[in-house]
Amino acid sequence: MTLLLRPAGEHDLAGVGDLHYRSRASAYAGIVSPAALTFGSPAAMGEWWTERWTWERETHRLTVALEDDRLAGFTYLGPSEDDGIAELSAIHADPAYVGRGVGRAMMIDALAALTRYGDRAVLWVLEENARARRFYERGGWVADGESRVEPIGDEPVHQVRYAISLSGAGR
Repeated sequence: MTLLLRPAGEHDLAGVGDLHYRSRASAYAGIVSPAALTFGSPAAMGEWWTERWTWERETHRLTVALEDDRLAGFTYLGPSEDDGIAELSAIHADPAYVGRGVGRAMMIDALAALTRYGDRAVLWVLEENARARRFYERGGWVADGESRVEPIGDEPVHQVRYAISLSGAGR
């Protein structure tokens, strides 16, 4: 597999929304209700990403992963709400690419990019998403004891925060 990672452009946002919708449905099945997972649509998610990108493009980084011009995944990162701390806000692989190294390649790229925002990074993950938690833990992320409840669709879900030191990250 030859994977190309590049900065996203406006022309990528509809595809990012579609992939995000499908990735979320696949990754959160059995954790979040089907009604919450089907909330909205791929097109609505594309519109959401377009709006978000309009406001955050100067402070955040959206990267797409492509295999033969097919969108295989994306990452979204930037500063967190806490000064001097970076945040990996999203890392999603197309369900067809899960387990094929796309997530690992995107994480390596994201860790290197996160150093621009601080010497520590955080991310939030669904508390019950054991597969994602194992992925982050294998990459050196550690649950730091913080938690929150955020909605997916209209359903509140519990999330835990993971953190990683960025000194030497991505090298």
